[in-house]
Amino acid sequence: MAKFLNTSATNYYLEELIKAARERLIIISPFLKFNDRIRELMEDKDRMKIDVRIVYGKSELAPQEINWLRSLAFIRTSFCQHLHAKCYLNERSAIITSMNLYDFSQVNNNEMGVFVDRNQEPDLYRETYEEAQRLIRVSDEVRLAAEKVEPKDDGHEIAAESVEENGFDKLTTSKLAKALGFKTGELNEKLLGGGLIERDGEHFKLTSKGKAEGGEFRFSKKFGPYFLWPVDIRL
Repeated sequence: MAKFLNTSATNYYLEELIKAARERLIIISPFLKFNDRIRELMEDKDRMKIDVRIVYGKSELAPQEINWLRSLAFIRTSFCQHLHAKCYLNERSAIITSMNLYDFSQVNNNEMGVFVDRNQEPDLYRETYEEAQRLIRVSDEVRLAAEKVEPKDDGHEIAAESVEENGFDKLTTSKLAKALGFKTGELNEKLLGGGLIERDGEHFKLTSKGKAEGGEFRFSKKFGPYFLWPVDIRL
């Protein structure tokens, strides 16, 4: 019988599911930000040469996540543009849940989920696995490239950009922040306060006002989605 999971139970069963993987591991989560415990478990799967597929879909991966994933030889990462599902599977069980594999969600959010054992619920597991495979097929596999991370004097870090601007009249959020003398987070707050972007879960999306001010949403097969802004944008 399928088992109901609250937030803490989802975290527990997710760790156990990763630890128990011996043949395959599938992680489907729109947002990705790995806590230290999950990183440790994933690194162990990589040492065991377990086939791991990660599908994400809402935001460009942070440079720290990119560099870490590049160090793992048996993990493949794909981007699914319209992904909202959250699902985690190994060869014996699955978790279908509201929880992203994102450290903020794992600690702060109220989540629900269902744990499915393949032996007890073979049809439900099979249907979940088949849908997970379909999402993998429709996703674009990401070839992760190394990201440079530059330290700031206050201890914060910003990523050197891995995308090309549209000529010189528009900049990515990080480069615009640097040009204006802000941290990227400070610029995001100004864009948010000005109604140019709005929150989408733990991340942001472009508003109609943002589009009117010249903001553009772009998608890179290599790095996922990002924004471009006019260099003279009114904040």
